[in-house]
Amino acid sequence: MRCFDTWDTELTGAACVALGYFDGVHIGHRAVLARTAAAAHSMGCEAAVFTFTPPEGRAVKGKALLTQTEKLRRLAALGIDVCVCPPFEAFCGLTPEEFVRRVLAEHFGARVVFCGENFTFGRDRAGNGDTLRALCGAMGIEAQAMPLTEWDGTPVSSTRIREALCAGDIPSVNAMLGEAYCIDLPVRHGKRLGTTLGFPTINQVYPAHMQLPREGVYATEVLLNGRWLPGATGLGTRPTVSGQGVTCETFIADFSGELYGDQIAVRFRQYLWPTQRFESLDALARMVRCAAEASRGIAAGEKE
Repeated sequence: MRCFDTWDTELTGAACVALGYFDGVHIGHRAVLARTAAAAHSMGCEAAVFTFTPPEGRAVKGKALLTQTEKLRRLAALGIDVCVCPPFEAFCGLTPEEFVRRVLAEHFGARVVFCGENFTFGRDRAGNGDTLRALCGAMGIEAQAMPLTEWDGTPVSSTRIREALCAGDIPSVNAMLGEAYCIDLPVRHGKRLGTTLGFPTINQVYPAHMQLPREGVYATEVLLNGRWLPGATGLGTRPTVSGQGVTCETFIADFSGELYGDQIAVRFRQYLWPTQRFESLDALARMVRCAAEASRGIAAGEKE
């Protein structure tokens, strides 16, 4: 997938274009993206996405569910050829008319445009699906606003996924996302607690604009050298060792080595139990090993 951080240079050829923020790339977004990729394939043109990066990394419509890297990976996996992702400030002042003419017609050479039925655009969110159809139609571009996708009887939204994440309801989060919730954050130096306890751990820090899951212990998997290894992730303040601030620390089963500075993917499978204070480091170590075994069991069960 080719990625661009500006919208004011003309792309070659024509495109079918999906519009939206696509935070989480959840199953509702995937319906729009799949329709875009299918239309592009049938027309012999490129499947494109127009999205944006939040102002200075701040939250937009709530805290982010994915890092930008993970968001782009998921878009590419869904058959998108081109992603145009400028800063929000670079185009938010355009009127709906200017957006359709300058971005969709001139920049993309759009033939068909897809969005969700709750899509808004243009300065002060002045445009909606009806506006998009009318303005695009006047320029010979087809525009389709797709109905919201439901899961468990209710429309899927990023807000609903955030609520499930805050509750530790990982099965619901993963079902609405269409694949496992995953973080891919740089490994930071911590207090080397894993060395003290006798097993390797990685420390990752959530950026302020990203949504934190419920504090507690999770069964997870860690991507290393192309393989997903079972892990156990503790998200919280580490009360046993008088921790300060929220940390995300993952024990990786069946691994030894240094990963400092690497950007490591960790996907969440199940919430196991709340954060708790242990009377000794030995007790903490036993809990971590138990969590890792639970993670192994979940991974094995999914392969059966």
